[in-house]
Amino acid sequence: MKPQFKTILTLVLLISSAANGQPEEKEKPPEIKGYGFEIEKSIESTPVKSQDRTGTCWCFAGASFLESELIRNGKGTHNISEMFIVKNVYKDKAMNYVLRSGKANFGQGALAHDFINAVDRHGFVPEAVFMGRESEKAKHDHTEMESLLKGMLDALIKQKSLSKKWRLAYDRVLDVYIGENPQKFEYLNTQHTPGSLAKAVDFVGQDYISLTSYTHHPFHSKFVLEIPDNNSNGSFYNLPISDLVDVIDHAIENGYSVAWDGDVSEAGFSSSKGIAVLPADPKRKDALTEPGPEKAVSQEMRQETFYSYATTDDHLMHLTGISRDKNGNKYYVIKNSWGTIGPYKGFIHMSEAYVRLKTVAILIHKDGIPKDLIRQ
Repeated sequence: MKPQFKTILTLVLLISSAANGQPEEKEKPPEIKGYGFEIEKSIESTPVKSQDRTGTCWCFAGASFLESELIRNGKGTHNISEMFIVKNVYKDKAMNYVLRSGKANFGQGALAHDFINAVDRHGFVPEAVFMGRESEKAKHDHTEMESLLKGMLDALIKQKSLSKKWRLAYDRVLDVYIGENPQKFEYLNTQHTPGSLAKAVDFVGQDYISLTSYTHHPFHSKFVLEIPDNNSNGSFYNLPISDLVDVIDHAIENGYSVAWDGDVSEAGFSSSKGIAVLPADPKRKDALTEPGPEKAVSQEMRQETFYSYATTDDHLMHLTGISRDKNGNKYYVIKNSWGTIGPYKGFIHMSEAYVRLKTVAILIHKDGIPKDLIRQ
């Protein structure tokens, strides 16, 4: 063998050996299918419930919100009776309806501040003490009861004068359908009334503030929000939408959850998929299964949808966290009251765009709000 050829052969063998000794290229990780949500921040909450055939989402959201508040304040884990609050609010709505001669909204709906106000006035009781139904297996259904109650009130307001008996008769219907209010009960080895239980956990109704974001009233002022379920004419503090979103972010980051009131009529809202999005292209067929571009929401767009009824106070839920999809986009984790449906067992991941456009109002503890945003 010639020396030159021998040298070339040696180099070829060395190069081949070096190549064989290099580590193989690593396989790419499998592509994440779907949204691939990861929870970034979560506030402790109680198990998901179902409002069944009632329009009492406001109370289920309010009860869940207060249950998280009690956990946050170190008052333990409680299962609050929604129907005790619903029953008392029905009484308040009846009086309002009669005094206004029927020129007021009467129905199953209400708002988060109605829940807070009812607890402030009447206290609360555990679910085990007052279920508001025949048994744990029975479902809530207020269809017939609401029809009967409204029929009574509509007949009453046609009378020239009213006696005190109508209120007793009205209350009796509520007793028959929902149950008689407990006066005293034992809870956690202590005798309580509804009022004493609220006092025992240091509940203060004035600690909670309702916020909204609409331009037909001045920002940084309070006004009565003109929506049908604002039966009690509650006032809302008005903020620009960017500030309202900052409030939600600040609250979650600092351990405060939020009672959320908004519109769920969009095609991008799906409880069965556990997703709420506002795709930039409304015709995008994979909007409920894959992340993609969403609408850029402005304050003007919010106002337009409010004026046109495209945004109404359809539903109340409990906002308990922040999540990210596989592309890093931000979402809000919201606890619904339609039972443990969907891939997230009753929770929904709502995009920031959806929150910016479809939020009607929120309710939050005053300490969860950045101090520089409230100017009163």
